[in-house]
Amino acid sequence: MTSLPSKARVVIIGGGVAGCSVAYHLAKLGWTDILLLERKQLTSGTTWHAAGLIGQLRASSNMTRLAKYTADLYVRLEEETGVATGMRQCGSISVALTEARKEELYRGASMARARGVEVEEISPAEAKEKYPHLEVSDVVGAVFIPKDGQGDPANITQALAKGARMNGARIVEQAKVLEIHKDKGRVTGVTVEHEGETTRIACDHIVNCAGMWAHGVGRMAGVTVPLHACEHFYIVTEAIPSLGRLPVLRVQDECAYYKEDAGKILLGAFEPVAKPWGMQGIPEDFCFDQLPEDFDHFEPILEKAVKRMPLLATAGIHTFFNGPESFTPDDRYYLGEAPNLKNFWVCCGFNSIGIQSSGGAGMALAEWMQDGEAPFDLWDVDIRRVQPFQGNKTYLYNRSVETLGLLYADHFPYRQPATARGVRRSPLHEHLKARGAVFGETAGWERANWFARPSQEREYRYSWKRQNWFDNARDEHMAVRTGVGVFDMTSFGKIRVEGRDALSFLQKLCANDMDVAPGKIVYTQMLNARGGIESDLTVTRLSDTAFFLVVPGATLQRDLAWLRRHLGDEFVVITDVTASESVLPVMGPRARDLMKKISPTDFSNEAFPFGTAQEIEVGMGLARAHRVTYVGELGWELYVPTDQTAHVFETLEQAGTDLGLKLCGLHTLDSCRIEKAFRHFGHDITDEDHVLEAGLGFAVKTAKGDFLGRDAVLKKKEGGLERRMVQFQLKDPEPLVFHNEAILRDGEIVGTVTSGNYGHFLGGAIAMGYVPCAGESEAEVLGSTYEIEIAGERFAAEASLKPLYDPKSERVRM
Repeated sequence: MTSLPSKARVVIIGGGVAGCSVAYHLAKLGWTDILLLERKQLTSGTTWHAAGLIGQLRASSNMTRLAKYTADLYVRLEEETGVATGMRQCGSISVALTEARKEELYRGASMARARGVEVEEISPAEAKEKYPHLEVSDVVGAVFIPKDGQGDPANITQALAKGARMNGARIVEQAKVLEIHKDKGRVTGVTVEHEGETTRIACDHIVNCAGMWAHGVGRMAGVTVPLHACEHFYIVTEAIPSLGRLPVLRVQDECAYYKEDAGKILLGAFEPVAKPWGMQGIPEDFCFDQLPEDFDHFEPILEKAVKRMPLLATAGIHTFFNGPESFTPDDRYYLGEAPNLKNFWVCCGFNSIGIQSSGGAGMALAEWMQDGEAPFDLWDVDIRRVQPFQGNKTYLYNRSVETLGLLYADHFPYRQPATARGVRRSPLHEHLKARGAVFGETAGWERANWFARPSQEREYRYSWKRQNWFDNARDEHMAVRTGVGVFDMTSFGKIRVEGRDALSFLQKLCANDMDVAPGKIVYTQMLNARGGIESDLTVTRLSDTAFFLVVPGATLQRDLAWLRRHLGDEFVVITDVTASESVLPVMGPRARDLMKKISPTDFSNEAFPFGTAQEIEVGMGLARAHRVTYVGELGWELYVPTDQTAHVFETLEQAGTDLGLKLCGLHTLDSCRIEKAFRHFGHDITDEDHVLEAGLGFAVKTAKGDFLGRDAVLKKKEGGLERRMVQFQLKDPEPLVFHNEAILRDGEIVGTVTSGNYGHFLGGAIAMGYVPCAGESEAEVLGSTYEIEIAGERFAAEASLKPLYDPKSERVRM
């Protein structure tokens, strides 16, 4: 009998590739008392039957960075541990059968180059040369990544496990975690069943790497980890004579991937309509199990594959495999510390790309645990993006039908999920729907993204070019710039921070000065010790002891976690009040005219200056009006009790008839804000971006005294900026910019676009992005020639360090 220890520094739950990677990287950092517990045997969940594709190109720069690290790790792992990983950098080819897919692939290639990934755009003929068995008559383009590869998932896991053991970690199989213990908001230990005995193990940290069991492990701890298993199919052929060594092949337009291994072809699929599995729970004895065959489900994929690779028509099928894989609601995995339980960490939900992701994910999480802060921007996969309702099993079942197929679907800009919709709705949802609203989803919220005309279809027609709502957004945009528009921003996260020590607590966390008079609104950031931006928000002082924080809807859980994490002995209460109030921004040069018609309040500059809030009467109801703007125009955000929202909206609508009031959606909000160069959290500003380099030094008050990040701000002021946030406008009015396009300075790639949209008032695509500037003046930065690369084509761009629209902000104070 192998006895378990009574104490460990960290307990890792799950012995798949992710758990072994976390153990390996923690051990390499010098952690001792690492205990990995596997309920059955290493790799016995989903790792063992993974296809083992190891690609480097992902949807964003930092995800590509992690995937590239994974490939590099697996190359050197065999030499370090002596365990063969089967890692072979055979390259990969992705082919496009449509112009839309070609643009997506070529846009990805631009980003890959900016991240140091070797990549080539190749012709159909060149694809045929590299993959002779491929039918290319209908191929319109392709991308080749020479250092992509494939490996043996089980052996990679065993190599990571051996490397972890070599550095002092302990791995125990047949050890099932029965209970997770916690006290005062942090983990304290686990109860484990092993070899017929039950043992309680005290620990400082727990890492949930339980794969498709991670949802249940999270529930043990009271942590929401939304994922659901789906059936995943592939076939392996008999040996094919003279097949040759081939790169990995992806034909996303046919939902298929191909891997050559030992003279055989593995053909796998991410079909558009998936088969969820495990609705009644995963069987207790599940270990290296397969699921029943369903050839009818796979047959449409195989039919297309035989045409794509004719030699398959005569190849025998050696194996028809069906096994479970877990998928998350947004097809992005989970990493980081749980927002509601200290030292409970998560590394799971890999959406069938666990082999290519786990090396980098394990490294990033280990450094996060070591330093207490993410090593770089990981918001794409941060567990704090999860909304509590997303743990609902019905929601997860409905969404998982779609998410598997979305891996290989066209990743068009603004693409919205089609399943599991309507969970969170504003009180105005039906009002807006009746007026032509076309909704998108963010954090479960249904939000009006644009408004269709009476005779227009109310759905998206996706494209990389101008989509079917482009003219609608232009009309809304121009109404905000020349008249008045109203938005529904009820999805804003709203937090009350109140109590005797509320002021001193916020002074400690916020970079701006919070010691202002009641009724004053302060725009600020909350920083980390590196001066990176953890939160971008406005804070309204309601009274001497109460403050009202407004944050993006998508970051609410993150922001709540940040506040609570830093709450010590202060007498402070932090409350999420998001559902209690709706938000109706009234924006545009005629906003004051409209406000005068609905309220007796004096809305003049003298009586109601910018950056202040007042309680007002609206119609027969009440609201709190905040004079702020995210579109760069005169305007007020009306915070309305939920029960009075419909009345206030109807009052606005009726009063605005003579003023040409326009209902506006989120696409317009974003296009207006980017003209004004307002930063967007998660894109333009992240915890990796220094607040001064982001151009937000005006919101930092070092003279107020100590606050988190102050030393990093002072150090940066003394040492100088290494890069600057720059706004760009393409000189050609036709192209569109979205995100991650390469930025070129004097012909050399220097970064990627952090966010982009079309500036309808300025008449061209607008982009934001960072440009290196060490030792340079503003004039030197602007003295260069800039281009933006879009799908391999370069377009000249005007660069500016001041907002291209209303650079002196005269319109917001008019």
